[in-house]
Parts: sequence; structure tokens; C-alpha cells
Amino acid sequence: MPTYRRSVVPSRAGAGALPLVAIVGRPNVGKSTLFNRLTHSRRSIVGDEPGITRDRIYGEYEWAGRQFRLVDTGGMVPDDAELIPTEIYNQAKVALKEADALVLVVDARTELASPDYDLVKLLIRGGKPVFLAVNKVEGEAMAMGAENFRQLGLRNVYPISAEHALGIGDLLDAISEAIPEPADVPLTEKQIADEAAATEAGPDAEDAEQLHRTHGEFEQHETSVAIIGRPNVGKSTLLNALTGTSRAIVSPIAGTTRDAVDEVVEFEGQQLRFVDTAGIRRKGKTHLMAEKMSVVMARRHLEAADVALLVLDATDGVTAADATIGGYAHESGRSVIILVNKWDAITTGRTDGKPPADREIFEKQLRSALKYLNYAPVIFLSALEAMGPERKGMARVLNEVVAVAAERRKRVTTGQMNRFLEKIDFQRAPVPMAKRIRIFYMTQAAVAPPTFVLFTDRDIKLHFAFERFLENQIREAFGFKGTPIWFKVKARNVKKEE
Repeated sequence: MPTYRRSVVPSRAGAGALPLVAIVGRPNVGKSTLFNRLTHSRRSIVGDEPGITRDRIYGEYEWAGRQFRLVDTGGMVPDDAELIPTEIYNQAKVALKEADALVLVVDARTELASPDYDLVKLLIRGGKPVFLAVNKVEGEAMAMGAENFRQLGLRNVYPISAEHALGIGDLLDAISEAIPEPADVPLTEKQIADEAAATEAGPDAEDAEQLHRTHGEFEQHETSVAIIGRPNVGKSTLLNALTGTSRAIVSPIAGTTRDAVDEVVEFEGQQLRFVDTAGIRRKGKTHLMAEKMSVVMARRHLEAADVALLVLDATDGVTAADATIGGYAHESGRSVIILVNKWDAITTGRTDGKPPADREIFEKQLRSALKYLNYAPVIFLSALEAMGPERKGMARVLNEVVAVAAERRKRVTTGQMNRFLEKIDFQRAPVPMAKRIRIFYMTQAAVAPPTFVLFTDRDIKLHFAFERFLENQIREAFGFKGTPIWFKVKARNVKKEE
């Protein structure tokens, strides 16, 4: 059975034990700017529109030789009854419970209002150290005005400018003093053995491993899995079902997710980091700056992942937008698993009086529309049903992710490849005579994705029919389920122009 971690996502080994600092406040006061400044990243989307950040975004920062975790939260509006603000508020309250210290960010350019006092009461009630960061203070006059915020009843008041990195050092010093340093924890037998092995291997062992990762089948400590698809197909529901949490906000409103939300699952001894991305849509369909940035960030997280879970809405069938998003994953070399979500809506739970959909017919139509993803396995499920205690279908998804990730990193030796070539009748390949080439030998030059170099008699681009024929033969012999295969041609004895 999979083991589900807490919502805090460590980005390296041992990060889960670090103290957590939560950044909270009303909408549009500069929380995400401060988060990005401290983590030296652009993880949180920043803009002038209020309510951009919705889910909890985690990172790490270092100060005075100590490591801390950091969580950016959405703007807290306790009395707002609308669905999205309510869910943002609930997500922020989770961060308050997890945190060891709280940083309340306010805007120095705005007047104090009753929601600020309500928020301070909520934070003080938790009994944790609270630091007031009066943001957007640029100049002595504004620094004097920041003193007015002491009316909130907080002693620790720090005028800062997150955008220009002013005054942040004093704030971090105070946080470090308030959170005691962790006591030394005795090493376990496994940690002692690992340190001894690392010492014996020498300081260059880790660098050597990194340099040779592409030259063989390697063990990867963590597999990154991007959940991609159109808006409102069930990506956030799927993340919550996979991780056994309420990590991502779920609503019927398209475009609810903006920042990428990630969570780690330990399954069969492996760590799988699932990343819920914003719904990818055409440029003409995005109007707000936050929507445009969320699509850009979704593309970036896809390109940084090992495996992509392409989520389709069974009630809509396969759309042109689905084909475009699948093309992004294919062209970037990601391994792909296709998930047909909401399958129950057109089968067992159908209410329109029509007969239940046939799985074989649906998959045939899907394969026809996504021909370039013929290597991708297809799973039919209902992420909403998977949220129940039985977690229907999630074990199959996790098993498929592990299997596809292993295939992505698999290596075929040159000897195996040459024996494979001897058995192939290339005369069966439907290629025009003018485009035919002779392959002397072939070797796998890289993994993730598997890349093969063909040493040939002619320096020409592979005909698409020949490439497809060769790919099918390789898959039949060696597998590589769920991952694209890349080819490179290197002609032998080609005369160089003088």
C-alpha cells in the first residue's frame, strides 16, 4: 500500500524535519513576492490581481546557517462566503496548524480595516510566534508610517520591501531567535552506513554518478509526475485522490488551480512527486495575467517532469485541445499515461437515458485522435470515486507510473541492439527507394527518453515511415512502454567539404 506524507513537500532528504514558517495575510499584500525572494525562485505567481495564490506553495530558505521550510498561502478573507475564497481560507488554516512561526504581511500603503484585526485575533489564538511584516515600505516617511500598524497589537513589527529586499534581514533574525534550534538527533544504523559508504567512495563519487546517468539504466530517488490537461477535467481531484489529502482546491469553476501544487507519495519503496498543474488553454482563451502565467508555469513543470498524466474528460471525448496538450508532452520527451476521467458519468452513473459507453470503442476513437501517443497506456477511472475509502483505481495508476518510469530509464546494450538488427527485415519497411538507408550498427546513447544513434551509409533524415517501422520493431523487442523513442543519424565515411 502507498504511504502518504503530510502536505509539506520536502525538496531534499531530511527537509521534513525543518521548522516551518507560514506567510499569511489578506489578498494582494505581497506574500508571494516575499516567498519568491526568500526561496530565490519564481515558484509563486506574482501580479497586481488580488487572489492569485490559492493553494499552499512550499519551499525552503537558509538564514544564519540554518535551514527553514516556507509556505505561501492565499489571501485570507474569513467572512467571505464565496466558494473559492472559502477554500483558500481553509487551505491557509492548514498551514497555520503546521507552522512553527507565522509572518503576517500587510500593505503599508493601505489603511487598517476590520479584517486585519480579525486575522490577528485568529493568529494569536494559535499560540505561535507572530511577526508583522509591513510590506512595500520604501523610504523613511513610509517607515515612520509603518509604526501605525502597531495598533494591531503585535510587538514584532518589521517594515520591509519584499520587491527590493529591504529590511528582510531583521525579520529573518527575529524568526531564527524565536524558533529554537533542533536538538542533535542520533543517527540511525542506515544513516551511519550510508555516510561510511560515501566517505569510502570519495568526494568525486556523486559527481561521477551524475555524469554517467545517461549512459546506463540508473536508480532515480524521486520520479516527478506532472498532471496535465484542459481546465476542469479533474486534475486537482486526481491529485487529492492519489495523495489521500485535500492538498489542492477543487471546484466546478474552470481555472481554479493557478500555481502548481505538488505532493510526494511513497509507493513500493519509491518516491513519486505528483505535480498538479493549471489547466492549459489557448492564448486567446486566457485574459487575466494570472491565467497567462499559470499556463506558462504548467508548461515549465511539464518539461521538468519524468512522466505526464494526461487527464481527459470522458464526457467531452477527445478534443483538439487534448491533442495539443498531448503533443506538448510527446515533443518534450516526457513519458505519458492517458487517464480518461469521469468514466462513471457515461457508464454506471449515466442519467441522460443513453446506453453506457463502450470502453473498446472509446479507446479506439482515442487512439485515432492521439496517434502519436500510441505508446501511452490508457486507464479509465473516476477520480471523484477514488476519493472514497476504497480509493478505486489509484493503485493501478501508481503501479503504471512506476512501470513507465522504469521503462523510461531502461538501457539496451550495443550487443543486444546489434543482434536485434540482424533479425529485422528492413525490406518490409514501406519506404521509397530514394529514402532507404543501410544501418551498419545502432547504439543507445541516452535514457529518459531512450535515444538511439544510427550509424548509416547516407547522411539523410530518416523517412517518417522508416522511423515508425524501426520504433515498432524496437518496442516489440524491448518494450519502452509509455515513453517516446528518439533517433539520431550519424553517417559513416561522409566526405567533408573542403
